[in-house]
Amino acid sequence: MRIGDLAATTGVSTQTLRFYEREGLLSAPSRQSNGYRVYDDEVASRVGFIRAAQSAGLTLADIAGVLTLREDGQAPCSHVHSLLDGKLNEVLSLIHI
Repeated sequence: MRIGDLAATTGVSTQTLRFYEREGLLSAPSRQSNGYRVYDDEVASRVGFIRAAQSAGLTLADIAGVLTLREDGQAPCSHVHSLLDGKLNEVLSLIHI
């Protein structure tokens, strides 16, 4: 699918997708002979994960770490749990001010 299709599917802008590529959250896509980016369907679920993780309060750096663990063949579950626990503690400390 092309970048516009991916943007429509995931609900993020094409600029956001390009930003994710520059930041290394998405691999560089293959390109057609006319230079258009071509993404496989797996990228849509990766973008969905990135958006869900951001909604949970994780930074892009946190998300990059999780994706790196996954790409290295490791289960990132304990790492994600630790990150989310840290976010929860931050929120709880704000409530008790």
